[in-house]
Amino acid sequence: MAIVVNDQLTIPDAELEWRFSPSGGPGGQHANRANTRVELVWDITGSPSLSDRRRQRLGDKLGATVSVVADDERSQSRNREIAERRLAARVREALVVEKPRRPTKPSRGARERRLKQKRGRSQDKRLRRRPSTDD
Repeated sequence: MAIVVNDQLTIPDAELEWRFSPSGGPGGQHANRANTRVELVWDITGSPSLSDRRRQRLGDKLGATVSVVADDERSQSRNREIAERRLAARVREALVVEKPRRPTKPSRGARERRLKQKRGRSQDKRLRRRPSTDD
């Protein structure tokens, strides 16, 4: 079954490498015998389903391969589903093109409000002082 990342990208099952191993931690006989831990690996550099642009973007952000691990559940099938969702989420986040930040200046009103606040704080502090005895 293919993993749908977004509207434009679907990762075919043939490009995915699945590895299974026993999950660590407590669990008795079941944990010692069942290969419920799932590792899902996708080779970005060798993927024919990616355009050169996307391959470059993913390679820059994630590296040559993407690997996710799931050992949250006792069931291998549920861990497979979790691993698929995690892989899709990582790839989806890496494909987002962030808008470049354009530096802005504070508006005149914002500068005036800031200076008014500063004058007010200064006045409050001045009123807390002891009155001077210069007589």
